[in-house]
Amino acid sequence: MTQQVLPAAHDSYAALRFPDFRRFIASVVTLTVATQIQAVVVGWQIYAVTKDPLSLGLVGLAEAVPFIAIALFAGHVADRTNRRRVVALATVAMLACAAALLAFTLAPATLARGRVWPVYAVIFASGVARSFLQPARQALGAELVPRELYPNAVAWRSSVWQFAAVVGPALGGLLYGFGDAAVAYGVDMALVAVALVAIVRLGRVPLPSVPIPTAVAAGQSIGESLVAGIRFVRSEPVLLAALTLDLFSVFFGGATALLPIFAADILQVGPEGLGVLRAAPSVGAVVMSLVLAHRPPLRRSGAVLLVNVALFGLAMIGFGLSRGFVLSTVLLVISGAVDMVSVVIRSTLLQVSTPPELLGRVSSVNQIFIGSSNEIGAFESGVAARLLGTVPSVVFGGLMTLLVVGLTTWKVPELRRLGRLDKLRPELRKR
Repeated sequence: MTQQVLPAAHDSYAALRFPDFRRFIASVVTLTVATQIQAVVVGWQIYAVTKDPLSLGLVGLAEAVPFIAIALFAGHVADRTNRRRVVALATVAMLACAAALLAFTLAPATLARGRVWPVYAVIFASGVARSFLQPARQALGAELVPRELYPNAVAWRSSVWQFAAVVGPALGGLLYGFGDAAVAYGVDMALVAVALVAIVRLGRVPLPSVPIPTAVAAGQSIGESLVAGIRFVRSEPVLLAALTLDLFSVFFGGATALLPIFAADILQVGPEGLGVLRAAPSVGAVVMSLVLAHRPPLRRSGAVLLVNVALFGLAMIGFGLSRGFVLSTVLLVISGAVDMVSVVIRSTLLQVSTPPELLGRVSSVNQIFIGSSNEIGAFESGVAARLLGTVPSVVFGGLMTLLVVGLTTWKVPELRRLGRLDKLRPELRKR
């Protein structure tokens, strides 16, 4: 009689059973909370000094320009040096930036008479550090768990990031409101220091790629190395389609930049309501990421991705048309939840379909897609609202998201047929 072998039960905490991955997660959550605190306090300080809304936009621009511009070189560095060292050095730089902001606060003359360029300089430096941090950290996370646990690891990493994105702004506001900017920056520095200790305590992580002499012997210049990630993404139709789908859905469908207008003029809920609206997508994302971490890998990843991006577009259309605060909040929660499904699938696909020696550079290409969709998407929202009106611009963005989903489904049927990502073998990738 043949003994029946039962399938192994899904372990929702499989990735967290690796000590180095737990340290990595601790670094992600503490550094994210710290950067969120810093963003809130910098915004308050800049506006208090200048009373100019444009100065707030320049804060984002000061960080976005280096973050996107240096991305390809940062990916090259992540694939040619020890990734743990790159993450540690970038974290040291961010600790120095937090210390500089604290020093400016303790010396009020630095920001006197509306002179805020020192803060912009620090934010620019922080953007450079983040540009090196992101591709190296994403690639490093893939080295800490076995390949078959990538979906579980991505779900947990996304979950703690979103949790930090909810806690960070609230904590920053409380520290600033009940203390002052110096107290908030002190906590910011302490959290960055904890993140640095967690990274330094990681076990020995091997070099991510073939030795440099091999690449040099093959005749690959630094310029060729820089564009290797772009060439790889272009050669992978499924990965390119997933990245493009996210780029245009957030570019057109995101309404975060317009939330102050909805809170003040349309829903009339004031600054307290604005805080709720801004937190709502992250709340949905946290809940969904926990759900994904506790369930087996998705069987039809491509179809699920397309459906959830379409649901994101519909949620944005509904939010634009809503005139009730509760309904608007619920729709934003839904948008964050379905967007998290897209994030997990895209991040997992990137890790399982990319050779380890290219993961840093491909992650930097993903960084450019994300940075472009967020920062430039916010600019697009403002321009569209100026030309069409606030509500029509949000509805238009949602409709454009649905159009992008339809075009992607038609043009890239391989994405629609994509199955379980943990079963995707490198030799089956289309070249």
